[in-house]
Amino acid sequence: MARTTKPVTGRWRIVEMDKWDQDAIDLVEPGFIEFDRSGTGEFGFIAVNGGMDCRWSERDGRPFVEFSWEGNDEMDQASGRGWAVLAEDGTLTGHVFFHLGEDSGFRATPFPAVAKRGGR
Repeated sequence: MARTTKPVTGRWRIVEMDKWDQDAIDLVEPGFIEFDRSGTGEFGFIAVNGGMDCRWSERDGRPFVEFSWEGNDEMDQASGRGWAVLAEDGTLTGHVFFHLGEDSGFRATPFPAVAKRGGR
């Protein structure tokens, strides 16, 4: 499993969504999706945030993750499901579904590494 999860773990910057433009995606904070080796994760875009329960696998030889999520949308309780796959160009593409609501595809790129204090 470590070989499958390593390429997609970490924090990804949502740079494109089918339903919303970048200004909307970044309304509260820069849009993101983050996967942890423990099988959990979180995401945030517009005024939506959620905690994820992830299941790792491969599709067509590429790292793939399916997830369910719980969180809120403008402070209203929300939940749903989604998936993401590592594309050949190193981006992450996927889809987020709201239970009984909207859905949207997304594309994400790795967040740049944060410089350590003191220039190290």
